[in-house]
Amino acid sequence: MLVHICCSVDSHFFLEKLQKDFPEEKLTGFFYDPNIHPYSEYKLRYLDVQRSCKKLGIDLLEGEYDFETWMGLVRGLENEPEKGSRCEVCFDRRFYVSAHKALELGEKKITTTLLVSPLKSQEQLKRVGDAFYEKNGVEFVFVDYRTGGGSQDQSRVTKEEQLYRQDYCGCIYGLSMQRQQQDKLMDEMFSPLGGQILPASIEERLELYQRRMDYEDEGIDYKLVREKFLNYRQFNLKLSISKKEVDAHALVYSTLPRKKANGRIEYSSDELHFLNREEIRFVLLKDFNRLTQSSFNCVKELIFNPLSVQRELDLRHKLSNSAYDLSPIFVVDELKEGKIEIYLDAKSYEDSREYLVLKIRANTLSL
Repeated sequence: MLVHICCSVDSHFFLEKLQKDFPEEKLTGFFYDPNIHPYSEYKLRYLDVQRSCKKLGIDLLEGEYDFETWMGLVRGLENEPEKGSRCEVCFDRRFYVSAHKALELGEKKITTTLLVSPLKSQEQLKRVGDAFYEKNGVEFVFVDYRTGGGSQDQSRVTKEEQLYRQDYCGCIYGLSMQRQQQDKLMDEMFSPLGGQILPASIEERLELYQRRMDYEDEGIDYKLVREKFLNYRQFNLKLSISKKEVDAHALVYSTLPRKKANGRIEYSSDELHFLNREEIRFVLLKDFNRLTQSSFNCVKELIFNPLSVQRELDLRHKLSNSAYDLSPIFVVDELKEGKIEIYLDAKSYEDSREYLVLKIRANTLSL
């Protein structure tokens, strides 16, 4: 039986149930989800599905990430709600490709882990699956593992197996509508020019989940733990001196309450140069290089090849009297006399993220 897989949270529980209910069937997983956006999120979900299938001893195939084809198919349905017409087109496409993969492999049966997703209509899935059975001769196996406490059991398995629990279905349209309803920043869509890995970003989770797989291969006990923290995203920065725009880099957690500020350098102290308002500070590139042991030739080079967030935070703490400082700090090549005008669109906000804790066995502890 070919099993179309959407994500590990749905697939691990679903595959365990199939192994029990269809012991005579050799299950083959097929990860085909061109709807998932952005691509980094696709890679993250596939990574966790690989881990899940490895644990369950199930072969896994990856379909093509034909995102442009998928976008063309749902054109005009961008504003449809979840479980609406866009989802049906999405199911059609994934069933069509999965059914043909089953035919290619000589499989006679197909099913999908979407059947256990609380965001999906089982009736809609069954209707599409049965239509494909009539057309392609590949039997759609409908199972209901949601009812009778199934959803609660699925949550238990997800927690026990420490699966990646995504908080949106997958496509950009569902994501944008969900974030609008939550009045929450859609930070999944941020990708800095310089490739800096941002806190609680998909890229950070990719690194984290790859590291935990390495731990498992090495037999290292760990626990995924969540924490609340203050997150940060920067949208735009423009800085000019005497009406002439200059290159500038804002250290992470630099914010302006009204986005705009202007003034003149009031005084300098060691590496810092202070504007006469908004607690704004400047650091010259030569001092930035010395403090961070870097060798940037110009600020533009820094913009496209930034330090890690942690190294920028380390610098911020060196320059400030408090670990909680959120004052704007800008790195510039040089400071000239004249009026400084700044436009900084950035936001700090409450968020949560995961990190790894290594377990220490009780019998190894000593007083």
